[in-house]
Amino acid sequence: MRTRPTLSWTPTADLPPGTTDPGPVADALRAGGVLVLSGAGMSTESGIPDYRGEGGSLRRHTPMTYQEFTASARARRRYWARGHLGWRTFGRAAPNAGHRAVAAFGRAGMLSGVITQNVDGLHQAAGSEGVVELHGSLNRVICLSCGAVGSRRELALRLEEANAGFEPTPAALNPDGDADLTDDQVRDFRPVPCTVCGGILKPDVVFFGENVPAERVGRCRDLVDGAASLLVLGSSLTVMSGLRFVRQAARAGKPVLIVNRDPTRGDRDAVARVALPLGTTLTALADGLGVSLDERAAHP
Repeated sequence: MRTRPTLSWTPTADLPPGTTDPGPVADALRAGGVLVLSGAGMSTESGIPDYRGEGGSLRRHTPMTYQEFTASARARRRYWARGHLGWRTFGRAAPNAGHRAVAAFGRAGMLSGVITQNVDGLHQAAGSEGVVELHGSLNRVICLSCGAVGSRRELALRLEEANAGFEPTPAALNPDGDADLTDDQVRDFRPVPCTVCGGILKPDVVFFGENVPAERVGRCRDLVDGAASLLVLGSSLTVMSGLRFVRQAARAGKPVLIVNRDPTRGDRDAVARVALPLGTTLTALADGLGVSLDERAAHP
């Protein structure tokens, strides 16, 4: 059974206040065994917008749902037209200071793992290893008929060949790699089929309304069980796919720390929410802990 997508969450007045003191985060990193859970706010400083923050795309854009994508050829044409254009910008994004800091904490032996809700591959590009991509990756595509997995870059070349001259100007870019285009702009776009069986191709990401694969959830639960603490970076925790791990950690008595400027759905389960920008905060933490950031992070 697939879950109904949760697109919004409204903070209540009785939430615990945020703090500007990152000391508890420094203490957790110093102790080691920290499991990082990152969200869309992690990548905003790389030029990728988030869903729910100030200026977030949900204020003007409703993401494609799994049910709509699988049921409607028109919806798939719209998705691939917008996604093809958005991929050009999305694929050029580079890791920011926050990604480099997380990678540096990992090299210093302070982390037990990294789970990301993002689909941009920027943690890996910054040098983090063993990252669990909770919602998949836009770098891959999968066939809904035969299950074949392919490269998004190869698909982009095929789409360019099938849609020569497709150069509309988007109104905006969204965090799922989707560019805002009108129905008129996408009307003549031609999606391409799976090269193995001719089936329908989908980005290898978890759409709204689609469940995270059970094996992946189990792997994340194991990471929470093995961690000393959970550090949430740049996530509102609106969707249960990430919030469940916060609640799991809290039930087990593991400290939950959040760095996010706005209130989150997990604040009641957290020891503290540090209401500061991610990049500067994580960089300052690295400096204070004597951890060097690798400025030579590779491009995805």
